[in-house]
Amino acid sequence: MQGAIAKVYMVVAAAILNHPLLFPQENTTFLDQDEELIARMREHEVRLEVEQVRLERELSQLDSKQEETRSEGGYSWYFWSTVSFIIFFIIEMCRMDVSETDIRPAEDEDIFSESGSITVKTMVLDKDILRNFCDKCTYTSAHENGKVREFVEGLADDLLESLRSVCDREADMEVGDFVGIGSMFEFWKVCKPLMCDLLVPFSPPEPYSFHFHLWCSSSSDIPPDMQGCGKIKVTKLGENEDCLCDSANLGEDMLCLLHSKDVDTLIVDHSPDELLCSRNTAFLAKDQVMKWFQISVTKAWGRISHKYDFEVTFRNLDAAGALKIRLRSGKVIVMNIIPVVQLEDTDAYFVSHFPSDCDSSPDPYWPLSFAVYERNLLKHFAKRLPQNSCHLHCLQVVTFLHRKQTGLTGKSALTNYHLKTVVLHLLLSKKPSLWGMESMEHRLRDVFSFLQRSLQEKRLHHVLVRNSKVPPEVQLPEIIRKAEPINLFRSLVLHKELYAGTMKHFQEMLRNASVLIQEYTPHLTNGGLHHSLDENF
Repeated sequence: MQGAIAKVYMVVAAAILNHPLLFPQENTTFLDQDEELIARMREHEVRLEVEQVRLERELSQLDSKQEETRSEGGYSWYFWSTVSFIIFFIIEMCRMDVSETDIRPAEDEDIFSESGSITVKTMVLDKDILRNFCDKCTYTSAHENGKVREFVEGLADDLLESLRSVCDREADMEVGDFVGIGSMFEFWKVCKPLMCDLLVPFSPPEPYSFHFHLWCSSSSDIPPDMQGCGKIKVTKLGENEDCLCDSANLGEDMLCLLHSKDVDTLIVDHSPDELLCSRNTAFLAKDQVMKWFQISVTKAWGRISHKYDFEVTFRNLDAAGALKIRLRSGKVIVMNIIPVVQLEDTDAYFVSHFPSDCDSSPDPYWPLSFAVYERNLLKHFAKRLPQNSCHLHCLQVVTFLHRKQTGLTGKSALTNYHLKTVVLHLLLSKKPSLWGMESMEHRLRDVFSFLQRSLQEKRLHHVLVRNSKVPPEVQLPEIIRKAEPINLFRSLVLHKELYAGTMKHFQEMLRNASVLIQEYTPHLTNGGLHHSLDENF
């Protein structure tokens, strides 16, 4: 009897430990996940049924013996049999709930049923058309994009040097060298106008410095809806330091560099406005920074404009350094010079604003950008993927479709950054050998499938924060590697109308994908290029 009870325990323990509700997969939404989940559940069900039949046979034999020799052990056996039955019943009910919710979230998918749904599996993607799209629309622009990057980098160097000459070295912020980020510097930019994003770090004048309060620090007071942000405090030399001269007699021959009278005479006090802080606080204000930076850039361009034969205007008065350059040929280049604060000695930067954001976080909360680490991650993959890999092509195709759909039906919560995050998640999850150009169609379906599942779950984790799959070569800061995951789709959880509009946008993008790709794929007709992609973006 004890052996039978032990077997019952083993069956119950195996069912519990293998139950998917207890150990959910973390944001791995692949194309075959539903099929794998159903197959795994069926295997568990078959095993449980076999064990149940065997146990019933053994229990019937034990019942006959227990009728003859009833004792306290018999009552114990009935008790544990009842407990086992209850556990089996709970597991079965949970299994049914999980299978229904994982395969078809009722509330989410009802949004699709109004106008007739289309799934990733039913979406039409022709391999030849995809290959032609990539060959004609991406490689032909690579040379031009390289020339644009060289032009922008040269102009930015000249402009920042002029800006430094405009600023007061003793009173104004000190401006460093720019860092190129985004699609133009990650080599997947296709659309027009060509847009270059440049981060320009700045630091306060001596004797001031920046101290950071991250959302993931143990003593953080940053609200939950500001995940991924931080506050930047401007402090004076010695304000946050404990000095021994206050509590010990150092003698006449010892000099304290923090509290020496001679040193104090060299320190110039600045008001919070001069240090670009929020009113009545010591925290750096994004609004103040953008006003200062825009005025400085305007003065700097005025000093060097005579050297260049093109027109420069501010594209967005609410965003500092958003410049629109129109060359004599009529070509337009957008250059976003974004003032940022470097997080200590890392490659993470607090960003005053993102060019694509309409609603930025309020002061004094600064979003933290990991764009440099993302660029390094793509470089890491480039060394390990097949020579003619399709990962950037997938990103180009899906961002092209998103842009065209936005032009047709208006903006949604979906951004190019979300699309890049999806591709990076897949790159970390799939073998490098699966990213050959011959697998373009399959990988593109994977991207759409991952995105669709993430939208349904209203959850898309930041690819670098708390992700054990990120290779050590990327050299993420430890505090970011250990931070809690950031949900990039959190706004969809909070705003039902925004979520419904985004789901509709995605559904229409799937529906129109094959038509848009075919329509905007260049092909020769009557000896000329028809439907150039660059002209229609």
